[in-house]
Amino acid sequence: MLLTRLAEVSREVAATAARSRKTALLAELFRETAPDDVPIVIPYLAGRLPQGRLGVGWKVLSRPVEPAAGPALTVHETDARLTELGKVSGPGSQAERERIVGALMGAATADEQRFLLGLITGEVRQGALDAVAVEGLAQATGADAADVRRAVMLAGSLQAVAGALLADGPPALARFRLTVGRPVLPMLAHTAASVTEAVGRLGVCAVEEKLDGIRVQVHRDGDTVRVFTRTLDDITDRLPEVTSAVRELAGERFVLDGEVISFDADGRPRSFQETAGRVGSRTDVARAAREVPVSPVFFDALSAGDHDLLDLPFAERHAALARLVPEPMRVRRALVTGPADAPEAEDFLAATLARGHEGVVVKALDAPYSAGRRGASWLKVKPVHTLDLVVLAAEWGHGRRTGRLSNLHLGALNPDGTLAMLGKTFKGMTDAMLEWQTARLKELEVSDNGRVVTVRPELVVEIAYDGLQRSSRYPAGVTLRFARVVRYREDKRPEEADTVEALLAAHPEVRR
Repeated sequence: MLLTRLAEVSREVAATAARSRKTALLAELFRETAPDDVPIVIPYLAGRLPQGRLGVGWKVLSRPVEPAAGPALTVHETDARLTELGKVSGPGSQAERERIVGALMGAATADEQRFLLGLITGEVRQGALDAVAVEGLAQATGADAADVRRAVMLAGSLQAVAGALLADGPPALARFRLTVGRPVLPMLAHTAASVTEAVGRLGVCAVEEKLDGIRVQVHRDGDTVRVFTRTLDDITDRLPEVTSAVRELAGERFVLDGEVISFDADGRPRSFQETAGRVGSRTDVARAAREVPVSPVFFDALSAGDHDLLDLPFAERHAALARLVPEPMRVRRALVTGPADAPEAEDFLAATLARGHEGVVVKALDAPYSAGRRGASWLKVKPVHTLDLVVLAAEWGHGRRTGRLSNLHLGALNPDGTLAMLGKTFKGMTDAMLEWQTARLKELEVSDNGRVVTVRPELVVEIAYDGLQRSSRYPAGVTLRFARVVRYREDKRPEEADTVEALLAAHPEVRR
C-alpha cells in the first residue's frame, strides 16, 4: 500500500464528525489492505508508531525538505526508514537523524510529509481509534462487529485479528479464544458519584474494596505462572513472591484478575508510588522484594481448568474464584439486594476508607466479563472526584517555579478518540514532582513557543477536582473547578483516560 492512500484516509476521517462515515472510510481502506500491511496501517491510523518513541526533536523535523513530485513511498518502506531512525544513538546521532529524516521527507509528497510530521510528533488527530477500526474491519470483511470485538479482546491485539480476518475471512475469528498464558485486555469501570447512586443503578450487586495497587492478570498452567499488567506487559520476573503465592493455590490451570499491593508492618496499604516503584523495579529484584514485598489480591476468575468463564455472570465467576483462592487473598466484599441496602453499602465504603483503601467498585452480579471495555456493570466510587486525564501541554512557571514546567493543560477523550481540553492546573505539585514532570514533558516536547510547551499526548495524570462549571473557553463547554494533581499514572495509556461523555454523565447538573 502506498503511504499517500493512508494519508488521504487520515485526512478524510479527520474532516468528518460522523462515526458512520469514519467507519465507511476505514472499511474501504481495509478492503485495499494486504494482511502483511496490517501491523503498520492500524497503528498509523491511530497515530501510533510501532517503534514507539524515536527520539527525534522538533529541530530536526522542522527543516524544510522539497517534497516529491508524485506518490511512490509505500507503508513498508516508511516503516523500515522509521525503524532505522529509532535505532540511531551515540556520537554523530544528530547528523544521522537529519540524514534519515531528510531522505524520508524527500521521498514523500507534500500531503505525505504533513501526515508523517503528525505521526512522528504524536499529533495525528483523525480520531481513528480502535473501536472505530473494529467496526470498519467488520464492515470490510462481512464479519459481525461483536465477534470482531471479542476476538480483539481475547487476542489483546487489533493487528493480529485484522491480519487473520483479511487473510482468511470471518472463520478466522474462531481461532481467538481465551488461552492460558496469553493475556486479554482487562474490564474497566465507569464512575459513580456515590455508593447509593451505584446501587440504585445496578440493583442486586456486590460492593468490593478498590485497592490502590497495580492491576495484574495472573495465568497459571501447572508450575508455569505468568503475571501481566493492564497494558499486557509481562512482569513475572519482577514479582517472585506473587508467583510463589499463586503456585500454592488449589488449581493447576486458571486465569485470575486482581491487584498487587504492598502493605506496611501494621497491615495498612503503602502509598501507590511505593507499590508502583516496587513493581517497576527491574534490578536487584530479590532485594526489592525483601524491602517492599507485594501481595496479590484477586477479585475475578476468567478461566478455571479448561473452562472459559468470560460469558458467565459475575456471581458464577466469583464462585469459581472462591474455589481457587482462599479468602485472605480475595478482596473484601458485601452483597446488597438493591437500593434498600444502600446504607449498608455506604457503611462498607466508610470501613474500606478507614482501612486505607481508595474506595469501592460496585459490580452487577449478572454481568459477564467485558474484556477491554469500560462496562456499565462496574461502577467505581471514590470519596473525592478524580479523573485520569492526558497532559496536552504545560506552561513555563514564574517566581520560584521559573525554569520548570508548571501549569498543565488537561484533556479528556471525545467519543471519536480526539482529546478535549478541560482546563489547567498548577496545584498539588511538590518540588520533586515539578522537577520530574519538567524532565518528562521535555522528552515528549513537540514545540515550545517560549511560554507553552506542547507535548505528545502520552502522559496520563490523575486529577482531583471539586466539580464542573460551564465555560465557553473550552471545547466541551465545561471546565474543572479547583483541579489539582494527585499523581501521575505511567501505568495507564492515553486510551484509558476518562471521557468527556462519562464526566458529563457524572455531573447532570452541568449542561453544555
